[in-house]
Amino acid sequence: MRRTKIVATIGPASGQPGTLLKMIDAGMDVARIGLAHGSLDQHLEMYRTIRAAADERGRNIGILADLPGPKVRCAPFPEGGVFFPDGESVRFLAGEQTSSTEVISTDYEHLTDDIEIGDVLALGDGNVTFVVEAKSGDELTARVLRGSRVQGRPGLQVPSDRLRISTPTADDIRFADAFIEAGVDMLAISFVRSAHDIRSLGVEPAPRGPLVIAKIETRAAVENLEGIIGASGAVMVARGDLGVDYPIAELPHLQKHIIKRCIARGLPVITATQMLESMVSAPTPTRAEASDVANAVFDGTSSVMLSGETAIGVDPVNSVAVMAEITAYADSEFNHDEWAEEVNQVREVDETGGHAGPRTTDAITMAAVKVADSVGAQAIVCLSRTGYTVRSVSRFRPRVPILAFSPDARAVRQLSLSWGSAAVQNPDKPTTRETIDDALRLARQEFGLHNGDPVVVISGQSMSARATDTIRVMTL
Repeated sequence: MRRTKIVATIGPASGQPGTLLKMIDAGMDVARIGLAHGSLDQHLEMYRTIRAAADERGRNIGILADLPGPKVRCAPFPEGGVFFPDGESVRFLAGEQTSSTEVISTDYEHLTDDIEIGDVLALGDGNVTFVVEAKSGDELTARVLRGSRVQGRPGLQVPSDRLRISTPTADDIRFADAFIEAGVDMLAISFVRSAHDIRSLGVEPAPRGPLVIAKIETRAAVENLEGIIGASGAVMVARGDLGVDYPIAELPHLQKHIIKRCIARGLPVITATQMLESMVSAPTPTRAEASDVANAVFDGTSSVMLSGETAIGVDPVNSVAVMAEITAYADSEFNHDEWAEEVNQVREVDETGGHAGPRTTDAITMAAVKVADSVGAQAIVCLSRTGYTVRSVSRFRPRVPILAFSPDARAVRQLSLSWGSAAVQNPDKPTTRETIDDALRLARQEFGLHNGDPVVVISGQSMSARATDTIRVMTL
């Protein structure tokens, strides 16, 4: 069983029902819809198409709607894109309708007010970077530091501390309301700078509402990381924009730090941007990309994300399959003992998440992992209404699968983001024991466990319990 989850971005290359089915078969756990391009109606239609494909396969595929945020967009480049060579001079303007190798137009009216000489600007995920060398009237003059090909309408990354647009934007709220009404499982909020940005979205706690994912992509977000983690349901390490606010040499260390802080609080964390970037146009990744993915797994990431590889790449199904192969092998080499020791030292109990008895749940979930090792259990069976208990177990990275059972369909789909968990919806029974018996039946039916297999079961002692307070060792 592969433990690290795969988030795949859906776009022109992958939005067809047949391709989606193949991506599910190849290992996609979460489908991401980027809302920065296209209309709301188009995005909602894609949402319905993904949901239909998941239902056809009988899979609990999570759907993540990624809100546009206060992104500065460039006017479109010519069809086929353009190439920026190193050292060339480029002008930046606001308000024009097209972009070229000589002039890059943006939709940000405060461009010349907010950008200073010496600032570094970047396009897209940072493939092309510029240094501003002059300002005159309503235009900037910049030199290409690192050149590459650019196409479409890429974002322009400006120093985040000067960006006047706040998060969430009016469009973010409009998109979020529509997707919440549609039943989306997760919402990612872009350019988060503080916990206030998360709370401003105004959604109900998961699973009544979507799991809110904070994208860490600015210096302000790193500086306010603890507050953001406390207000979020999950976190994404968005390395493209983060690499503009920080020197490239710091990125690997920031990634490790962010992952560790999220796991300490029991939050799923996604590592994103350029993980298998060469597969946008090539059938195989580079050796460095394969190592990057494996090292993210060893760092403790819950999920890895494919962006352009599946949205516009030549073979999105193969990109998912290759990612699944790399992560599965890395999972098999994961050092569970070393990880458990480290998590025990850094773990913290989230007292702000609206869950009763978090300290009891923390103690029970930690004990469950140790007991599973001691008795040679084949799985840890979690009865969890909200998914909170499952995420608490997941942070300890047990050797055995975490089999999650919840009566809430959205909670089940939200667990598609959590490391090591496989979730199934099962209804409440009149008693806890009957609910457990039904879960064990499903464990045999859905996950291939056999009569005589030992399992560790954790649950509340009664149907009204607001915390996980009971641990049992049972035999199927």
